[in-house]
Amino acid sequence: MTASILIIAAFMIIPMIVGLVSAKQSVATSEDFFVQGRGMGSVAVFFTVAATWWSAFAFLGSNATFYTNGPVYLTALAWNLLFGLMYYWVGKRLWFLGKRFNYLTPSDLLGDFYNSEALRIVVAAIALVFTIPYLQIQLTGGAYLIEVASGGVIKFWLAALLFYFVIIVYVWVGGIRAIAWTDVIYGALLFFGMMYAGYYISSQVGGPGALFAQLQASSPAHLTLPGPNGSMGYPMWFSLFLITAVGAFMGPQIWLRMYSVKSGRLFNLMPFLLGVAAFAYVGSILSGYTGVLLEPGVANPDQILPIMLMKYAPFVLASLILAAGASAAMSTANSQIHAVSTIVTMDIYQRYIDRNASQARIVSVGRWSLVLFSLIAYVMALTVPGVLVTIGIAALAGTAQLIVPTVGAITWRRAHPTAAIWGLLAGVACVLLMTFVPAFRAPLGYHAGVWGLLLNSVLFVVLSLCLQRHDRQVVERFAEARDDYDAEYHPETLDDGRAPLTEATPATSAR
Repeated sequence: MTASILIIAAFMIIPMIVGLVSAKQSVATSEDFFVQGRGMGSVAVFFTVAATWWSAFAFLGSNATFYTNGPVYLTALAWNLLFGLMYYWVGKRLWFLGKRFNYLTPSDLLGDFYNSEALRIVVAAIALVFTIPYLQIQLTGGAYLIEVASGGVIKFWLAALLFYFVIIVYVWVGGIRAIAWTDVIYGALLFFGMMYAGYYISSQVGGPGALFAQLQASSPAHLTLPGPNGSMGYPMWFSLFLITAVGAFMGPQIWLRMYSVKSGRLFNLMPFLLGVAAFAYVGSILSGYTGVLLEPGVANPDQILPIMLMKYAPFVLASLILAAGASAAMSTANSQIHAVSTIVTMDIYQRYIDRNASQARIVSVGRWSLVLFSLIAYVMALTVPGVLVTIGIAALAGTAQLIVPTVGAITWRRAHPTAAIWGLLAGVACVLLMTFVPAFRAPLGYHAGVWGLLLNSVLFVVLSLCLQRHDRQVVERFAEARDDYDAEYHPETLDDGRAPLTEATPATSAR
C-alpha cells in the first residue's frame, strides 16, 4: 500500500516540477502562454499531440468496448491513420494561416475568413459546449484510476480534486510549454502501460494464442461484427472511424498544437508516427478479451481493466499501470482546460469585453479561466453519470461539425458565411436530437455525428453555391495566403513561375 501511494505521489509531483521548470523559459505574453510563441519543436509536438489525442477514452474505454461489443473498436487502428493524415493535410494549412495572420483559436481563423462575428460566436460556443463533457470524462476516468491504484485510500472525490489541483498548478505557471513537456512523460507511460497491461493480463489465460482459442470456443460473437450484442456492425465501425478522428482533430486543444508548431515540416511525419503508436491498442484487445473469460458480467465495463489488474497483478505493478492510465486522462485534461481558457480569454474577454487589455491582464484572465472550468468539470464528474465511450463520442460528434467550414476556408473561394453558420447549426442540432431524443434515433445503425456531418455538408455546399460573397478583398487575402503555402510546400502545383518561399511570413494580426 505504501508503494502505491508513493507511485501516485510521484505521478502528482513530477508534472508540477516540470511546470515550474517550464515557467523559467516562459515570456509574459499571451502568445507564449497559449501557443508557446509558435516555437514548439519535433519531440514536444509528437508527444503532446499523441498524448492529447489519446485519453481516458483510449485507456479505459477501449478495453470496455472490446469487453462488451467485440471487435468494433479495432477501427481505432484506422482512425489513428485518418487523424494523422488530417494533421498533415489540414493541420499544416491551418498552421500556415495561423502564423501568417496571428491566429490563436478556431474562431480566429473561421471568423476572419468568413468575415462574420456571428460565426465567431457559433464556433466558440461549439468548442466550449462540446469540450467540457469530454473534459469531464478525463476527470472521471483519471480520478477512478487513482482511487483504485491507492487501494481505496484516496476516495474518488479527493482523487478528482487532486487531479485538477496538479493540472491547474503546472498549467498556471507554465502554459502550453508545461503541458507539452509533461505530455512527453504521459505519452510514454500511456503507450507502455496499455501494451504491458494487455500482455500481463492475457498471460493469466495462457497468452494471446490461448486467449483467442478460448474465446473462439466460449464466445465467438466477440470476434466478429456486429459483436455479442448485435448492435456494433459496419455502420458503427465507420461511424467511430470518422467521428472520433474528425471530432478530436477539430477540438480546440489540437488547434492550439497546430498553431504552436515551429516549422511546417514537422507535420510531415505525423501520419506515420501516429499510425505506429496505434499498435498500443493491441494491449486493449488483450485486456478486454481476457476480461470476457475471467470476469464476465461486470456491471460497469469501464472498470474491467482496473478490476483485473487489482485481482490478478501484484499490487505495485497494478498501481503503476493504473497511474499510467491516469496519465492518459491528465494529458488530455490539461490540454482541454488550457484550450477552454484560451477560448474564453481570447474569443470572449479580449474581443468583446476589453479589446485593449494588457498582455499581463490577458494571461491573468486565462489562468483564472483554468480554475473556473476545472471547477465546472469537477462538479460534473461528481454528479453526471455515463459510460466513457458514450459521452466521449457524443462530445466528439459535436466538435466534428467544425471540419466542414474549416475545409471550406482552406480550399474554396465560394465558401459562404451564411452557409457555414446554417450548416453548423443544423449539424449540431442533428447530433443533439439523435443522441438525446428517443423519437429521433439515428437510422441505419450510423451514429448521430455521421448524419450531422452529412446534413452540415449538404447545406454548406448548396447554400455556398446559391449565395455570393461581396467581401472580395477578404477572399483574395486568403487566396494569396493559400498560393504562398503552395509555393512553399507544393511548388509542383503552381504554373506561374514563382520561386518557392523559405517559410511562412508572419503578417499583421487579423484579430
